[in-house]
Amino acid sequence: MISADADIPVRLPRAFFRRDPVRVARALLGQRLVSRIGGLRTAGVIVETEAYLGIPDKAAHTFGGHRTERVRSMWGDGGHAYVYFTYGMHHCMNVVAGTPGQPVAALIRALQPEIGIETMFARRAKAHREIDLCSGPAKLCQALAITRQHDAEDLVSGKTLFLEQRRGRALPLARIACGPRVGVDYAQEWAARPLRFAVAGCRYVSEPRP
Repeated sequence: MISADADIPVRLPRAFFRRDPVRVARALLGQRLVSRIGGLRTAGVIVETEAYLGIPDKAAHTFGGHRTERVRSMWGDGGHAYVYFTYGMHHCMNVVAGTPGQPVAALIRALQPEIGIETMFARRAKAHREIDLCSGPAKLCQALAITRQHDAEDLVSGKTLFLEQRRGRALPLARIACGPRVGVDYAQEWAARPLRFAVAGCRYVSEPRP
């Protein structure tokens, strides 16, 4: 478990996100994702991410320069949300990285619940333990009520969905577990690339653990 720092709600600045997606994915570990959707505040510490490298990345939704309305936000400025709907039932949230025209992002895969845990349980009736609330990208979106309507939300200045700084520096590499991304076997040689990052030893990360 990650111990809480002094709870000073400082937003992560735009410059934090205008970097390459691997750096952003690592630096997101230990930061806080906050939802004020439906008038209820829920939040958790990010403990697992995946980097998506855009045009050359066969696992990225923007591979080969793909542009559709669905991925429009991924082509925008760093620090916005890219939320997509998959398998006709699940939402997943990415943090857009880089600068406009660089369609790269970091998928948020797991949170350690911190705030509004009772609300999260109400939204996720199938979860019976706290470690099951946000241990996967679809689970955390359900727990925080994140849907496609929050796609392109500004995570720096937004009112309903944003990121708060809990750490001034990224976790040291020795504390970050690294492994291949999950569910991208179709991406051929890109499937095995070590672009999944998690807080080492954290019990809130998704299975299989990196």
